Amino acid sequence: MHSVPGIVAVGRINEAIDEGDPSKTLASLQLPTAKIKEVDPDYAQHYQDVLYYAKSQKQKDPASKILWLDEIQQAVYDANVDEDKAKQWVTLVVDVNQCLENKKSSDILSVLKTSVCNTNDVIPECADKYYDTLSKAKEQKSDTVSTEGPWLKLTLQEKYDYYYNVDSKENSWVTPESFLRKESWLMEKEIEAFWKGHKQRMSYLGRRQTFIDHIPSIVKIQAWFRMIQARRNYLARLQFFRDHKNEIVKIQSLLRASKARDDYKTLVGSENPPLSVIRKFVHLLDQSDLDFQEELEVARIRGEVVTKIRGNQQLEKDLNLMDIKIGLLVKNRITLEDVISHRTKLNKKKGGEMQILNNTDNQGIKSLSKERRKTLETYQQLFYLLQTNPSYLAKLIFQMPQNKSTKFMDTVIFTLYNYASNQREEYLLLKLFKTALEEEVKSKVDQVQDIVTGNPTVIKMVVSFNRGARGQNTLRQLLAPVVREIIEDKSLVINTNPVEVYKAWVNQLETQTGEASNLPYDVTTEQALTYPEVKSKLEASSESLQRVTDKVLNSIISSLDLLPYGLRYIAKVLKNSIHEKFPEAAEDELLKIVGNLLYYRYMNPAIVAPDGFDIIDMTAGGQINSDQRRNLGTVAKVLQHAASNKLFEGENEHLASTNSYLSDTYQKFRKYFKEACDVPEPEEKFNMDKYTDVVTVSKPVIFISIEEIISTHSLLLEHQDAIAPEKNDLLNELLELLGEVPNVESFLGEGAVDPNDPNKANTLNQLAKTEISLSLTSKYSLGDGEGIDGQSLMIKTKKLIIDVIRNQPGNTLTEILETPATTQQERDHASDMESRAMKDSKTPEEMKESQAVAEDAQLPLEQKKRKVQRNLRTLEQMGHVSSKNKYQDILNEIAKDIRNQRIYRKLRKAELAKLQQTLKALNEKAAFYEEQVNYYDTYIKTCLDNLKIKNCRRSIKLDGKGESKGMKRAKPVKYTAAKLHEKGVLLSIDDLQTNQFKNVTFDIISTEDVGIFDVKSKFLGVEMEKVQLNIQDLLEMQYEGVAVMKMFDKVKVNVNLLIYLLNKKFYGK
Repeated sequence: MHSVPGIVAVGRINEAIDEGDPSKTLASLQLPTAKIKEVDPDYAQHYQDVLYYAKSQKQKDPASKILWLDEIQQAVYDANVDEDKAKQWVTLVVDVNQCLENKKSSDILSVLKTSVCNTNDVIPECADKYYDTLSKAKEQKSDTVSTEGPWLKLTLQEKYDYYYNVDSKENSWVTPESFLRKESWLMEKEIEAFWKGHKQRMSYLGRRQTFIDHIPSIVKIQAWFRMIQARRNYLARLQFFRDHKNEIVKIQSLLRASKARDDYKTLVGSENPPLSVIRKFVHLLDQSDLDFQEELEVARIRGEVVTKIRGNQQLEKDLNLMDIKIGLLVKNRITLEDVISHRTKLNKKKGGEMQILNNTDNQGIKSLSKERRKTLETYQQLFYLLQTNPSYLAKLIFQMPQNKSTKFMDTVIFTLYNYASNQREEYLLLKLFKTALEEEVKSKVDQVQDIVTGNPTVIKMVVSFNRGARGQNTLRQLLAPVVREIIEDKSLVINTNPVEVYKAWVNQLETQTGEASNLPYDVTTEQALTYPEVKSKLEASSESLQRVTDKVLNSIISSLDLLPYGLRYIAKVLKNSIHEKFPEAAEDELLKIVGNLLYYRYMNPAIVAPDGFDIIDMTAGGQINSDQRRNLGTVAKVLQHAASNKLFEGENEHLASTNSYLSDTYQKFRKYFKEACDVPEPEEKFNMDKYTDVVTVSKPVIFISIEEIISTHSLLLEHQDAIAPEKNDLLNELLELLGEVPNVESFLGEGAVDPNDPNKANTLNQLAKTEISLSLTSKYSLGDGEGIDGQSLMIKTKKLIIDVIRNQPGNTLTEILETPATTQQERDHASDMESRAMKDSKTPEEMKESQAVAEDAQLPLEQKKRKVQRNLRTLEQMGHVSSKNKYQDILNEIAKDIRNQRIYRKLRKAELAKLQQTLKALNEKAAFYEEQVNYYDTYIKTCLDNLKIKNCRRSIKLDGKGESKGMKRAKPVKYTAAKLHEKGVLLSIDDLQTNQFKNVTFDIISTEDVGIFDVKSKFLGVEMEKVQLNIQDLLEMQYEGVAVMKMFDKVKVNVNLLIYLLNKKFYGK
């Protein structure tokens, strides 16, 4: 703590400092109460400057703005030290300059040592150098001086100036009044710089000499140091990489991707991609395990899809037949046993009878014998030829009667193309449709309207295919939402028939009043339209009709992309074919034909009967009511008129108010039909051509029944001259190899059926439906001696080139072929071929390459190169390649294969997803059919229960195979021909007069099989002939409208009355 007097002294000192008067500051410092030591009055000015500076620095701190005694005392000490330093520097300057002026070189060393604080800084050996350097500097400075004074000025700490008079020895911290500097003298900094710089140079030279004397050691030290530094840098860099691993990987991947992308753009976009780029991507042609797995999965699911489609089609036919039989049962036309019998067949199919039978895999045509193997291969080649060459089937279709060709198309043709379950088969099926349609238009269409008014075979086939399993989903997406909305709208009532509207109005009046109206019940259209109420209801219906029709139309037009490509392409082919044959036909006329295909044939039936085309989901037993059906039918009728640009006239004159709406709608349809035809060709769409099969991994497989194989073989032989008139046609060669058409038993081979089996015929009939898989192959593969053409040789050469460029570098193909392979390259190539052979050994048989290609792959690298050179010369002679451009053509083909392989893999993934989706939809459909089967089961069981309750005189076994043990067979019935003629059952007997009918008798006997009757004829008691009648055959005739049939090839009978007679006599009906 400071005393009170001391604090007062501090205050006075600070006040004096602030006033800036050195004398007052000195006086305050000399105050006894301040107790400041070593105060020299001669340094008053310097005390003022030092204290003022110290205080100015302290005032920067807002907490304290004054100097305290200890701080003042320190400032005084610092000022005194500055005085001593100044005097020391003055002595150095004066002594050095006087020594130089007096030219006393011997004194320079002693002068410097006495004036410098650290005498070690002055090197005695350098005395002469010091003197010479300082002398030269002084001489140079003296030459520039014009006026000279006695004063020296030194600056301490860059802020305090000290003045010294050389002549009078006077010194001061204050600038003298007559200040004139002594310019010719060297000042303290100059002197210090000269001798210190010399010292540095001498030190440098000594250091350098040391380095020269120890170069090996220095190099070693530097190496160690650099090694340590490099290791540190490496470890630091490595740690940096570890810390930023994710970022570095991303940058690397981006750079590599960018380079790969540029290379791929060159591969895809360049007209002539270089060999270096092709080499980088040639590995894409390899088949990985994933490729094989996907191929096998696609083949497996495709087989399931085809089998499921066929099973569902058969089940649907049987269910339709069941509908008819139950309908006839309700009308008491057939026996319950017949319905139960058909129900049993349905349950067998539901239980899996439609699946492919496995017991034929190792017998018959697929048995392990050379002869049968050859037959199998020939059938596989035959169906491959039919599949890939559409002209044969196109001609065959038009050689058969229409009813027969329709069945052939629905079974064999769609089976041959696996219902277009993949891109390749859809492409080939479209080529068939195109060829057949062009042939039909060319040969069978005489005028444009024949397409609309007739029922062209190919159009029917196209529509049937696109409404099948693959196109069904499209129709659902197009129409399901709007159709469901129409059905679910309970308030919607569209009736444009004036008579029906009138009758409904009359019924409503009578219901409301409870009295008979005075209005006539039967009226004509014109009479009905005279009533305002009918007109009002018709107008309301018309408004609702246009509103709902707009919704359906918008759904169709906005979903053009959903329309199957195949259907759009055939529409394009149809339009072009008609235009080519009838060039004078207007654009509107052509678009109406397109509309007839796309709307009327494809969409219209699905709108009218959505339940029949699986557009909406229906529960078993559920159905659309009459009002809903009429609403849908009326909408479809309006859209049909609009699509064909047909106005309401004649009997539909009352709808003429909607004609302007029809015209507007037609314009929308016209644009839609025109855009629908704007599709690429299949080659572009599917990126395929006739050589695509060579690139694919697996061979095409079809699933076809034995019955269909035999039927196709038979049809081809029957129409061989028409479909293959040239003797050297490949089809004729294959048919000659196959020989005669086999029957089912010979096709299956010995042991397939027990010759003693009493039901042999039924067994063979069932086996005929057995499906087998055929792996289709071309008769002419890439073998050396078999049908080599330019394209097959090109393919074979490409495979060899790929093996060569993988193992031998080079900028051009000619350079690689002309440069001998090194031993290492041969070893690398051999290793690659061994790896490929191991991989091929695990490859499924149907996916393996031909034997010739496999043998070529095992050749050494140099032999492959020689074979490539031979092949290239042959190809050049054929005009496929040219040595002038270093065989760039074949490299372009390899680049194309690489691009196609990538596209094929992408399409295969899409196909797999599509097949899975299709299979799911087919399973759902099968589940629906099974639900219907269960529904029928319930119905039939109810009938049985009712039959038992009523204690019917005839009991029936549930399996429908016959009668119960305790039951007696119905007695035979005997009639004369005259009696049957009287009843109207018998109409006539050839070559026999009516008066002779009494001599002819007929015995009708019920057999053990339900519904089967033996009919024996006798003339004058002598048995003549015997025939068998099946009640179900008679019912089918009745259903199809056949009124008269023949028995014994001469007796005409009335079918309806014969059924009535059998029901009455044998079933008590």
